[in-house]
Amino acid sequence: MRDGGVIAADHIRIEEFPERARLMADAIRWQNGVASNILFADASAVLPCGVSSPLVPDRKLARSNMKSCRELIITATRLRHVLLLMTLVTSQLLAAQSAAPQQPASDAQTSIPATKLAPGEDVTIRAKEQEKSGAIYHLRGDVEVDFRAYHFRAAEVTYDSDTGEVQATGQVVFDGGERNEHVEASHAVYNVNTETGTFYDVVGMIGARFRGKSIILTTSNPFIFTGKVVEKQGRNRYIVHHGIITSCTLPHPKWTFDAEKVDVVIGEDAKIYHSTFRIKKVPIFYFPYAQHPVDNLGRQTGFLLPSGGQSSRKGTILGESFYWAINRSMDATIGAEYFSARGWSQHGEFRARPSDKSYIEMNYFGVLDRGAPGTGQDQGGENVRLNAELALPFGFRGVASIDYLSSFLFRLAFSETFSQAVNSEAKSVAFASKNFKGYSFDVMSSRYQNFQSTTPGDRIMIIHAPTFELSTAERRILDTRAMWSFDTAIEGVSRREPGLVTGDLVGRFDMNPRISLPMVFKGWSLRPEVALRDTFYTQQLSPTGGVGTPQDDTLNRRAVEASFELRPPAVSRIFEKELLGRKLKHTIEPRAIYRYVGGVDQFPLIIRFDGRDILSDTSEIEVGLVNRLYAKRTSQAPQPDCSPAPEQEQKKQSGDFQTSSLPGTTAVPLRCEDAGVATREVLKWEIGQKYFLNQDFGGAIVNGRRNVFTTSAEFTGIAFLTEPRRWSPIISRLRLQTSANTDLQWNLDYDTRKGRINASTVLLNYRWREIFLGGSHAFLNAPGEVFTLTNGAPTEFNQFRILLGYGHPNKRGLSAGTSVGFDANLQFLQYSSVQTTYNWDCCGFSVEYRRFSLGSVRNENQFRFAFTLANIGTFGNLRRQERLF
Repeated sequence: MRDGGVIAADHIRIEEFPERARLMADAIRWQNGVASNILFADASAVLPCGVSSPLVPDRKLARSNMKSCRELIITATRLRHVLLLMTLVTSQLLAAQSAAPQQPASDAQTSIPATKLAPGEDVTIRAKEQEKSGAIYHLRGDVEVDFRAYHFRAAEVTYDSDTGEVQATGQVVFDGGERNEHVEASHAVYNVNTETGTFYDVVGMIGARFRGKSIILTTSNPFIFTGKVVEKQGRNRYIVHHGIITSCTLPHPKWTFDAEKVDVVIGEDAKIYHSTFRIKKVPIFYFPYAQHPVDNLGRQTGFLLPSGGQSSRKGTILGESFYWAINRSMDATIGAEYFSARGWSQHGEFRARPSDKSYIEMNYFGVLDRGAPGTGQDQGGENVRLNAELALPFGFRGVASIDYLSSFLFRLAFSETFSQAVNSEAKSVAFASKNFKGYSFDVMSSRYQNFQSTTPGDRIMIIHAPTFELSTAERRILDTRAMWSFDTAIEGVSRREPGLVTGDLVGRFDMNPRISLPMVFKGWSLRPEVALRDTFYTQQLSPTGGVGTPQDDTLNRRAVEASFELRPPAVSRIFEKELLGRKLKHTIEPRAIYRYVGGVDQFPLIIRFDGRDILSDTSEIEVGLVNRLYAKRTSQAPQPDCSPAPEQEQKKQSGDFQTSSLPGTTAVPLRCEDAGVATREVLKWEIGQKYFLNQDFGGAIVNGRRNVFTTSAEFTGIAFLTEPRRWSPIISRLRLQTSANTDLQWNLDYDTRKGRINASTVLLNYRWREIFLGGSHAFLNAPGEVFTLTNGAPTEFNQFRILLGYGHPNKRGLSAGTSVGFDANLQFLQYSSVQTTYNWDCCGFSVEYRRFSLGSVRNENQFRFAFTLANIGTFGNLRRQERLF
């Protein structure tokens, strides 16, 4: 029927279909009771057009149906056994076609076998109007053509079922493929057999699914292109003529590559020929050839975007790098920068992951310097860093962390971050270890350098090569409460500094067995422990002039150690009244420890290499008190005011957080607590002090000189012993964490004997939504305790670090931050930095001003920038790892 009609029946007998119709001779049973039986007459009979059924009571309706049988289609729904007769349909049914039910449709649908497609692959066409002449189908009105994984839509389509050619006009849309291709054109010619064709006046995207007006991205880097003519040369290849490519939304993209030709291989890349890079239609740079990724391909060999900048000491900076994807688990980057006022710098990076438990990372940075402005001093040098972890045979684990620095002058002059520039140490260590049945065996080699000044040779260098260590965790003695353990080491060590040069390899053998008897009674715990210490040296120090002179005489240090640790039961209270939706619990944990060391009567003769050599006689009592405040959430609701950016959540899960060695110079990313009831240690405050019964530490104290002993180094980290004394400074260690984004630490040492604060360090990190604040304050007042008072060495340090900002690097819109470092004692601004970033949907621009004030070596103003193109890279010299936020 032209206007459609509805016939409800349990059994339908269809005696004849229009001319050229192929009828199925078998009975079809539809699922879910759509129709119980449909019986077809002999399909080979040619009868006058008509349909007859005794189950149809309306004869007038039947006669109307007979007149329109040339345009008949049978479809069904799952409800009420309905048979819907559609208008103006040409059906060509296969005798072997499955009898699965068709979904209801407002348009005609035809399934057409294509001879050149794979067996079982048909071309399905739908349209409001269909006309057929031989193998040619003329389709009009909301035409849809489906084949394989592709979908064709247009206002009018001509389809040749023999050749597979589709000619489409009027709002042509082509969708599908493994990579979700979407092409819109004014008209097109396409072949469904060869999957080739030509589109005209094209706007296309790869990596997105279109559902009406909504778009679902199926890749993190969608590829957008336009072109006057676009050729599809196979399943995964397009050739774009006289068009543009971008990652920005159309029709007003922020940046484009206007190209004469673009060769796009889906799943790989786009080769761009004779293109002009434009920002807001303003031409910026001409590229005779360039490449753009079309999918998440990971690493691709090629030249990176060039870098550039301006510095008051380096001049104009221009650089380029080459990236080499060696194989799937190895890559390298090499490059160089030209400093118009200084010379050339070279940099390189090598990365490898031989296995899932192994990695190698090596970085090189060097400068060929023509001389500092004004002085002509050559400040060039090189710095090499290597970090590696390898799975070795026989269950050993190998780790290496190597830091080679040619000179401290080079680091001061050319390091790109303040915290690295002022770091005077270079530490290198490599070891192989194996743990088995509670035992640990290590083979280690290390080198430690501490540069005292920029003068060549003014440094301390300590080498361990090699070291063999064997130790064990505490083990029970038979079935008693007593425990035993030991730690032993056989080493070759050496030390070099101005005024002291030991042998190239000084032998040192150290053994330290221990026995303890931990006891617990009604909440009280007592742990007595006894240990023997025997250390043998092949060289000793003759204490004559300065720090002494090494002598080739052996020395055997024997010591007895004993300790008694008493911990009373902790006192606690739970507060019934809630505070900010949390229940609070306060605990007080006291302790008292007595330590005794005797037998170290040769302390002035021992050469100091590391912590094994600063053991001295002592008899002391340590008392301390730890206050803890816990807060337990009583609500299951998510934490308010906490909505981290998706990229920050991904970093949180992977552990890839940007960190800084100097607090107050880099923002801490936003963190959110898990929803639900959780307990947090909000406050921890520890105070303690030591009382020395042995005031001169067995004669080891040298008056008026900085003395470093185990007992003081482990307690405060500050060498407060310059003369005999009874009481140590009082230490206070406070940490406050009211939320996942609040962290306050304050370490204070107060000397009751001298009536002054020896040291105070405050660290603060706070973030609320997109606003972040960080800072630190370091104060030290210890005359003679850090440096011997000669050559005008400073006796007081008072320095501030402050960081304030809003946003994060990938935030849409504006983000900004500033950081300063100030020396209050010298009234001197050590460094300052201001950064701002503005991000659009597909690109972002960052700019920074920095100033370094590092004495006579470096007073530098820098202007740095970075222009980031989504899915391509960053142009400029402001590196992501050097940003404030």
